[in-house]
Amino acid sequence: MARMPSAERRRQLTEAAIRAMARDGVARTTTRSIAAEAGVSLSVFHYCFDSKQALVEAVITTLTDHSVTVVKQALRPRATLVETVRAGFQAYWDHVRSHPDEHMLTYELTQYALREPGFEHLARRQYELYGAAYAELIDGLRRTMDLQLAVPATVLARYLAAMTDGLTLNYLVLGDESAWTDILDTVTTHIAGLVHDDVRRA
Repeated sequence: MARMPSAERRRQLTEAAIRAMARDGVARTTTRSIAAEAGVSLSVFHYCFDSKQALVEAVITTLTDHSVTVVKQALRPRATLVETVRAGFQAYWDHVRSHPDEHMLTYELTQYALREPGFEHLARRQYELYGAAYAELIDGLRRTMDLQLAVPATVLARYLAAMTDGLTLNYLVLGDESAWTDILDTVTTHIAGLVHDDVRRA
């Protein structure tokens, strides 16, 4: 087996853990099954992760990065603020529709962490990551488009995290893709109402 830098090996094992957990469930996924998914020995796994807590935290961080990356790529200034916000929501929603197992896994990880003694802080960490990710997106957009916020950035970030969390779970439970265009349009209009630019383009 070719040698690989430890950071790259951790990423490989984390992605393998995501695939295994999405397929088999968090509780049924073992270190042995993750190592097999990644095609490495169990000793390599234990070299990269000294505990299951460390692995779960890496999985949570990586899952968040998956969603945030596609939004960052889409969230660039457009003709109007509404179009800009809508593009960000659409990118996130396209990711939900194309990777439902990953998003379902995020909820399972939350419940697992809350119920497993010693893992509770990871659920809090998960939702802190969501808020931080939105705060970063808001800050970037505010600087590039000279935006003014109707509410504090921290409040808007947590609000966006809570809203998308609920919308995602609703979609995973109810499906009905035909309904979501109107829902996203409504959400976009609402969020744009909490943000405006100095020249009132939107």
